[in-house]
Amino acid sequence: MKHEIKYESPYEYGNFSSEDRKEGRFYDCHGTKLPSVTTILSATKKDKESLTRWIERVGEEEANRIRDEAAARGSHVHHILEKQIVHGDLWDYRPDSGEEKRAYKMACKIMDEGFPRISQVYGCEVSLYNPDKYAGRADVVGVFEGEPAIMDFKQTNKPKKREWIEDYFCQLAAYALAHNELYDTNIQKGVILMCSVDLIYQEFVIQGDEFKRCADLWLERVAEYQKLTSSPAGGSLKS
Repeated sequence: MKHEIKYESPYEYGNFSSEDRKEGRFYDCHGTKLPSVTTILSATKKDKESLTRWIERVGEEEANRIRDEAAARGSHVHHILEKQIVHGDLWDYRPDSGEEKRAYKMACKIMDEGFPRISQVYGCEVSLYNPDKYAGRADVVGVFEGEPAIMDFKQTNKPKKREWIEDYFCQLAAYALAHNELYDTNIQKGVILMCSVDLIYQEFVIQGDEFKRCADLWLERVAEYQKLTSSPAGGSLKS
């Protein structure tokens, strides 16, 4: 947790406003409303039956409680990690609730295990977009193990297997492609830094051929989304 990360960027990042609609989140990118990365992933998700079965098994009320709790915990984890990166210490952070204390321990685990391989951060919550395609905010853009990378912090109730988190990899590829388009970079590395509620740390890296595969898969899902939302039955969401 004492590892120091250089917080400095050669790029001038902008910031785009967003709005939530029933169809998902949209960003206003210089007057053009673009769907978020997560909106596209949700709309083109293949295995929706497993989620339906889970809701049926635990009940809708309990499912909502679990999701809301996880979302709040994830927000706490992100806040703590961003504060550490930007300000360099957490001396004034005082978690109040039990969930905040749990999030603090999870964030510390990510700092201890993952931060030593991050040498520089260009920006946190970086607004990115790919013209006429999509937009979103990347958790971290910086240097991981000596190479430029998109990094994402994740919390989870249970440890994940690599084959379960393909959408996470598509998300990393999406932000990398957008950053490359906007800033003429060549980022071809994505990193997931994850901690479970029982403090098991996991790290997933995509690069090389796997990164290219995830980038191709992501662009296929963008094309599928555009086809869905421009069809007569689905209507258009571009305006």
